[in-house]
Amino acid sequence: MGRSTTHDEPRHDAAEQEVDTDDGPEEEPRGRLRSVLAGAVTVTAAVLVLAALLTPIHLSAVEPGTYLRIPVEALLLAALVLVLPPRARRPLAITAGAFLGVLTIVKALDMGFLEILVRPFNPVLDWMLARPAVEFLTSSFGRTGGIAAAVGIGLLAVALIAAMALAVLRLTTLMTRHRTAASRSLVVLCAAWIVLAALGAQAVPGAPLAAKSNLTLVYNHARQVKTTIGDRERFAALASVDAFRNTPGDRLLTALRGKDVVLTFVESYGRTALDDPAVTSLLADGTRRLGSAGYSSRSGFLTSSVTGGGSWMAHATLLSGLPVGDQQRYRMLVSSDRLTLNGAFKRAGWRTTGIMPGVTRAWPEGRFYGYDKTYTSTDLGYRGPNFNWATMPDQYVLSAFGRLENGRPHAPSMAEIVLVSSHARWAAIPRFIDWNDVGDGSVYHRIPPAVNEAKLDPGRVRRNYLTSIKYSVGSLISYVEKYGDDDLVLVFLGDHQPAPMVAGENANRDVPITIVSRDKKVLDRIAAWNWKDGLNPAPDAPVWKMSDFRDRFLTAFGPTP
Repeated sequence: MGRSTTHDEPRHDAAEQEVDTDDGPEEEPRGRLRSVLAGAVTVTAAVLVLAALLTPIHLSAVEPGTYLRIPVEALLLAALVLVLPPRARRPLAITAGAFLGVLTIVKALDMGFLEILVRPFNPVLDWMLARPAVEFLTSSFGRTGGIAAAVGIGLLAVALIAAMALAVLRLTTLMTRHRTAASRSLVVLCAAWIVLAALGAQAVPGAPLAAKSNLTLVYNHARQVKTTIGDRERFAALASVDAFRNTPGDRLLTALRGKDVVLTFVESYGRTALDDPAVTSLLADGTRRLGSAGYSSRSGFLTSSVTGGGSWMAHATLLSGLPVGDQQRYRMLVSSDRLTLNGAFKRAGWRTTGIMPGVTRAWPEGRFYGYDKTYTSTDLGYRGPNFNWATMPDQYVLSAFGRLENGRPHAPSMAEIVLVSSHARWAAIPRFIDWNDVGDGSVYHRIPPAVNEAKLDPGRVRRNYLTSIKYSVGSLISYVEKYGDDDLVLVFLGDHQPAPMVAGENANRDVPITIVSRDKKVLDRIAAWNWKDGLNPAPDAPVWKMSDFRDRFLTAFGPTP
């Protein structure tokens, strides 16, 4: 038995050796493949984490040199991983990764808000803008496309958070396997960070090699949250002061008795438009044409409370006399009893109307502003196509206003009209047509737009923007020329500057404002304002805060409170 056993064992070993020899050539490539894949996953995780840490919030600052820096946040996390007990490392990695994913989303939101609205994302208030954002997507790309885009963005955000958590976990696992090498590398990187910070070395202008931008970002947003919460009291204190709150109607707007006052907002009509010779030529020609029809005009500038978007907040600022630059202030305002400019006209006996082609759903704010009648997009009888976000052409809006309100016998009225053809994205702009052809708007199905494209080239976007301004302001000038009368007092202005892609990175928030009337006494009332003659304010024309206009207007055209 012993000999048999001894004889069998070598045969068993030989068999094993044969098996090993046969499988070796297959296992070796598999092992190499696993190593390559593991290395690729690790590199991907590192790139993902570093990209999240080093990407700036300003789109213009994104360049290769920005990513050749040492983020202090990575050093702090690595130090924690190396000093914490094994049990705590996995929860730390997953939590830190998920937080980094959320931080990356906030960075992306900051980048978008800075590019369009020239301000960072507000984590307290700006979630309220989700619904208008979805409406903008659906109006631009159709209902199916807009909803699909919104759902896709949500899924991408969830995937990013999960991927970042897995990436940090992967790097944490690698560090613990190679603890000694990781510790030595960390010491070297920390020393390098300190030296670079002391020297103030920069990879590119404004991007220090010793980076700490994420700590700064978190601090700034934390301070923003605190400021936002405290702003409720500050705004309430501002709103509590109103010189005209108790002014009786018979003492309001006495110098405008018998006049039809039309206050018109031209979407995105900012000071930057006046840099274009074609726009200034239009305004010069409009001044001449209206002068021939007996009208005089004066113009100045207002500094809007917003830029790039948020039209409703600019409208609220002008009409209420309060600076409204965020959604919290807007909601506080429209739930208050603040006297608006519209409300002052109503108190003084005017019929007040709001022509709101951009409003596509219930709009309870109309009651706050003091309209006797509000015409939303569904009330204006339009039968033509949409023009991207704009529900109808400005020329149709003005024609409908004349048909529904101003073109029939009426008591003195005050109307607020919002013209939306110049609203971003400037991808579809209607042509100006003969007023007699406007009808119910169905004619626009047969007339190709003057602009019908959605290019993101900055030069082309600016050209399209200027085309839209010429169309909107030109339509308004033509309307006054054709339908205006001795009782008309027109106030028209922009609500905000366009986005930085059009206005430039460092553009101010100024918008032109103009008053037009045949009655010399009306313009004499504003002589002390030092506004310039004509539709185009001179570069040195006075500049006021938009929130100052209500009180200045009520004071100029009525006894002081």
